Amino acid sequence: MSLYLSVDCGGTKTSAVVCDASGTVVGRGSGGPSNITYLTPDSFIASVKVAIISALRAALPSADTTLIQLPPADKSPFEAAWFGVSGADSPIAIEKVALPLSKLLGLPNGPRLSVTHDSHLLAAPVRMHSDVTHAIVVIAGTGSVSVSFKEVEGGVEELGRVGGWGWLLGDEGSGFEVGRETLRHILTEFDKASVTASTVPKSSLINAIFEKFEIANIMEIFTKIYFQDPDPAPKVVPGEEKALRNLAREKRISSLPRLVFKAAFEDGDLLALKILKTTAGNLASQIAILLGDGSGPSPRIFKATDTVISFGGSLVGVDAYRDLILDDLAQRGHVFRRVVFIDDAAAVGGAALAAAFGAKST
Repeated sequence: MSLYLSVDCGGTKTSAVVCDASGTVVGRGSGGPSNITYLTPDSFIASVKVAIISALRAALPSADTTLIQLPPADKSPFEAAWFGVSGADSPIAIEKVALPLSKLLGLPNGPRLSVTHDSHLLAAPVRMHSDVTHAIVVIAGTGSVSVSFKEVEGGVEELGRVGGWGWLLGDEGSGFEVGRETLRHILTEFDKASVTASTVPKSSLINAIFEKFEIANIMEIFTKIYFQDPDPAPKVVPGEEKALRNLAREKRISSLPRLVFKAAFEDGDLLALKILKTTAGNLASQIAILLGDGSGPSPRIFKATDTVISFGGSLVGVDAYRDLILDDLAQRGHVFRRVVFIDDAAAVGGAALAAAFGAKST
């Protein structure tokens, strides 16, 4: 049986998926953290090895477990493998682990062994559909980044990147920006009310924020937001782990999107919807840069009609928020050939490998 390996190497855990020639997942495994920014190559390989062996044993349940070993004694058990690695932001970073991975799997570096940044896994759909030649990956959770790709022989090639500069400098459309814009919009409503001697319009979102921060007056928000970050090893009272005082200032703000999404999409709160249209528009503006808005001619620019846009992350996993982003892009003239949301990057990477190499193996 031809097997294809895809591994999503993250800062919290390693997720390995084994697919058969049809792209069906036949085995899964997990290991410890594998972000190469913070690990030695040996520690990285140790985490990856645990995840791969676990997935391989699940894929071959009837095999003698003593024969399932890495590096393999003979032929590699895999036809092809793709590693999406957190921290692999440069050729030097990739080079640190490419040879150890080649030795671990018994696969030579090249088209059948791809080592890339983890965002590249989300570009996998471009390898699975003949009607697209390019992909734009949009990741929006606590933070955000947008990356463009084109399909090349044996994989995908990164073309451009916009955003991903962290909560102090960017992260448009992210959980942090939603939280920050929420507070800014609410403060603006109270500012206008103070000037006009009027009352703030009723809003389920404002009520939820007041309840979240346990305040009765908007001026109390200063203490709640700007209160110093907690001790790195605080003595937390059981049951109060999620209390605001136990969160870093960044987390106090990035914890707000759930309230905003509920107010906008369940309560129909106009202020909440206005906030999300603002943040979705900011992210759409970054995506549009990858499509040439505000730029001159470039071989790295392409049309949305030739492109799959691939979303990943908790915020863009919400259909209604994703639609706001796409609607904004459509108003700018960018309508994509295909739109996908990926919540299992490793599985999609494995399916893409099977689609790319399966025919060559038969």
